[in-house]
Amino acid sequence: MENLKRLIRTIPDYPKPGIMFRDVTTLLRDADGFEQAIIALARPFETERVDAVAGIEARGFILGGAVADRLGCGFVPIRKKGKLPWKTIGQEYTLEYGVDAIEIHEDAIRTGERILIVDDLIATGGTAEAAAKLVRRSGGEVVGAAFVIDLPELGGLGKLEEHGVRCHALVAFEGH
Repeated sequence: MENLKRLIRTIPDYPKPGIMFRDVTTLLRDADGFEQAIIALARPFETERVDAVAGIEARGFILGGAVADRLGCGFVPIRKKGKLPWKTIGQEYTLEYGVDAIEIHEDAIRTGERILIVDDLIATGGTAEAAAKLVRRSGGEVVGAAFVIDLPELGGLGKLEEHGVRCHALVAFEGH
C-alpha cells in the first residue's frame, strides 16, 4: 500500500490554512495504481454477497463504480441534495460549520439488499455515517465501508465502527 500512498498528492493549506488536502486524482491517473486500489478496496468483500456498491459523490462514483464492476454487482450513486432527477430520500449530517444532506433515489435500494459504501477518504465520518443511515432507512444492510484514505486523527473509522459498520481503508495519513 506504500506505493498507493506515494501516488496521492498532498496540497497544503487547501481549502483553508492548516488543512493538508489529500488528492486522489493523481492515484486515479496512474493505471497500475488505480487498478491496485480497486483490487484492494474490493478484496475484503469478494467472498460475501454484495448486491450493490453505494458511491459517495464525487470521487466515490469513480472508485465505487470500478469496485462494483470488480464485485459483479450494481452501483447506487449517493448525491448531494437536489442533484437526482427522481423521487429521493435524504439524510442530513453535520459539517464543521453547518448541516448538509445527501440523497438517493427512493427505489435505489430494495429491502434486504447488501450494500458496500465506497468513498475516496474518511475524515470525521459524517458523510459516511449519513450514507450508512440512508442505506438502512432504505431497507438495505450495510455490508461495510471501504476508503482509499483514512485520516485517523479525525476518528471517522471509529465513529462508523461504533454504528456497526465494518470499515476498510487502504492508507492512513496523519494530520488533517
